[in-house]
Amino acid sequence: MNRILVIDDDTNIRKFLKRGLSYEGFAVTLAESGEDGLIQAREHYPDLVILDWLMPGMDGLEVLEKLRTADTTLPIIMLTAKDTPQDEVQGLSKGADDYVTKPISFDVLLARVKSLLRRSSGDSPVALRFADIEMNAETFTVCRRGRDITLTGLEFRLLQTFMENSKRVMNKQLLLDKVWGTDFFGDDNVVEVYVKQLRQKLEAEGEPRLIQTIRGVGYVLREQN
Repeated sequence: MNRILVIDDDTNIRKFLKRGLSYEGFAVTLAESGEDGLIQAREHYPDLVILDWLMPGMDGLEVLEKLRTADTTLPIIMLTAKDTPQDEVQGLSKGADDYVTKPISFDVLLARVKSLLRRSSGDSPVALRFADIEMNAETFTVCRRGRDITLTGLEFRLLQTFMENSKRVMNKQLLLDKVWGTDFFGDDNVVEVYVKQLRQKLEAEGEPRLIQTIRGVGYVLREQN
């Protein structure tokens, strides 16, 4: 049974999500504040976190950063009334795996939860190498020229997809299907956000670009000519 931690200061939303998710067979733990959420995460390690952004005291972004520091692979869904594209980019760039806006459609949220849990438990090739990048799915490690690179769960899966399909041009929809899942309902601009973040980490010490943009088509992992 997967354990889901819901962190939200709204009592009605906590009750709504606990009732719905429990009915679907999940073990649900509730926290009414960011501080309480971090305590619950330590005491009852979750398989997935649903995290409200706007909370008094420690807000969702601060909680997100602390959760990410402790575990780069933990699936985290941001739940918020902040619904502009800029807000979504900010949440995703801080390490959220998905972003669901209020008012909540439980069916949409449930689909996102199931999709993230499937990806986090999926089988993957153990070791991959392309050019000077090495990754190991068993130890969740990535290095380039001996430099260790820390990636979030989605960044790791995106790089893994590129490395499994090296030299193959992939459009945004294909990457969404492979990385986010066929039941992802968000904007395909999320691909651009994560490609940018991944490039920044892979090129942090001036290494040459390997994830190339093919204008009007998509992206490809290949060495520059």
